Amino acid sequence: MRTIRSILLVAGLLGAGAVAASTSISGRTWANPVDLDYRYNYEQMNQGISYRTGADPAVVRYHDAWYLFLTLADGYWRSTDLVHWQFVKPDRWPFDGPVAPATLVADDKLFLMQAAMEPRPLLYSTDPAQGRWQFWTRLLPPVPGAVWSGHESAMKPGDLPPGPWDPGLFQDRDGKVYLYWDSSNVFPLYGAQIDLASDHADQGEGKRVAFITKPVALLKADPAMHGWERFGQDHDDPTIAPYVEGAWMNRHGNRYYLQYGAPGTEYNVYATGVYVGDHPLGPFHYAPYNPVGYKPGGFVVGAGHGSTFQDAYGNYWNTGTAWIGLNWKFERRIDLFPAGFHADGQMWVDTRFGDFPQRMPDHRLREGESTFTGWMLLSYRKTAQASSSTAGHPAADATDENPRTFWLATANTPGQTLTLDLGGPRTVRAVQINYADFESGRYGDAPDIVTRFVLEGSLDGKHWIRVADRSHDTSDHANAYVELEQPTRLRYLRYVHVHVGAKNLAIADLRVFGNADGPPPPAPVLVSARRLPDARDAEIVWKAVPGAVGYNVRWGLSADRLHECYQRFADQPTRLKLSSLNKGVRYVVAVEAFDERGVSVLSRTATLDP
Repeated sequence: MRTIRSILLVAGLLGAGAVAASTSISGRTWANPVDLDYRYNYEQMNQGISYRTGADPAVVRYHDAWYLFLTLADGYWRSTDLVHWQFVKPDRWPFDGPVAPATLVADDKLFLMQAAMEPRPLLYSTDPAQGRWQFWTRLLPPVPGAVWSGHESAMKPGDLPPGPWDPGLFQDRDGKVYLYWDSSNVFPLYGAQIDLASDHADQGEGKRVAFITKPVALLKADPAMHGWERFGQDHDDPTIAPYVEGAWMNRHGNRYYLQYGAPGTEYNVYATGVYVGDHPLGPFHYAPYNPVGYKPGGFVVGAGHGSTFQDAYGNYWNTGTAWIGLNWKFERRIDLFPAGFHADGQMWVDTRFGDFPQRMPDHRLREGESTFTGWMLLSYRKTAQASSSTAGHPAADATDENPRTFWLATANTPGQTLTLDLGGPRTVRAVQINYADFESGRYGDAPDIVTRFVLEGSLDGKHWIRVADRSHDTSDHANAYVELEQPTRLRYLRYVHVHVGAKNLAIADLRVFGNADGPPPPAPVLVSARRLPDARDAEIVWKAVPGAVGYNVRWGLSADRLHECYQRFADQPTRLKLSSLNKGVRYVVAVEAFDERGVSVLSRTATLDP
């Protein structure tokens, strides 16, 4: 009888997946943070602080692929589908690794400019897939009017700070090229027209880049008016002036969208703002719907300092920088969100369920069409057991949706396991393993820095099947995302360790996605929504929904444009202080609930008058 029962259980596991296989989005989904082989940083080597990191993403399409450049990576990534990325090791690269690099495709060349406080080289490639790069010029011209690095204290009125730091490059339809730059909580963002002298390409390396116009100041933070530009966790630190940085320019129609990151990368509220103008050098006007990209709640927090680009079907995407901050305040990852423009020119970035699985479309998205798969979080606060645990880092820390807590095994050895009880049969579709760097002892790439594991599933905790096998992987995955080949009915999910390149085996969160049976939760009751005496703030109150996993507080300029979202879990108060509002702007706000079955309809809407 025991043998027969075992056969029936395994058949049930496989059969449930086979029945639903036709609805699977195989190989076309991802979950933030983007699954990359993030590189180990070396900057804190002498302090013994080791961590993977990636920030300030610049994505550009060149020929038939997209190229992703990050801060302090000794190379870049290439993708043909925006889901699977392969690291490219270049043959020529800035010795210290580029910070916040700028990219531009012009004259059928891919240009790369690193952030600098003094003239540095400008590289270009016509074969980035193979990592072949050349000097366009070995030394860019100095920024007109800028003082040399280290001489800021001697600046006179009219002088510019050293640069160009955090550069951004843009070519308009008439062929003119523009440079934008700076990262400061004192100085504004600047812009100028430059000449790449592409008509002199046959002259070889030389002095063939020049400033055509004098730099002009384009925008500066105004936290007294813009609540989201205030520094600190949830904008709670008025003692530090906000940073503006990471300029990126897009043209849509006849409008120019100058994007910037603020107020600082080391907190949950790092966001993307936008000013809009009729010329590449302005004047620019602040968009009242700012921040345009904002994700202060959930497992992934932070959406600032990135890039906006189009896929092969014309859909817009926005990248940003997510904050980890476990080992170092600048320990970060990158995220990717759908974006676009309304007919009236309003730019939007959709971060709702931005750290749940999303589908990469194979067509031009319709107005309002979402990329969210509908696969819900099944692992939150579920019972977890491990083969071993270190004091202070129990298995329960791997289900709390907090990347700054983690399960730590007593040894980094094959066969260590972490098992979740999902609480009952669930249809599982994807799993994300988010590793933590605890005393990892790595400060650069090495052949043994690879991630290998196996995932197993069971309905009864006794009879197991293998649902994913990454035991022979040849790359590193700090945030390994696995879409199951077919939806599978499971109650238990087990991670079986094979290898990580770090000294220790630590997992911040083992996240499981899919659906429980039954209808979605009812809409929460919105109790109140009121502007506080400081008009940059508002208080939103709602009633708890029994069984809810969490809530999304959503707001925007109108009921059909609730593009802003703050995700809260059910064990947090049903009262939220929003501190990201712009003075003088009227908002509409509503709340939705979600659980393992799905997402509720919205609550009633309320108006936040200026």
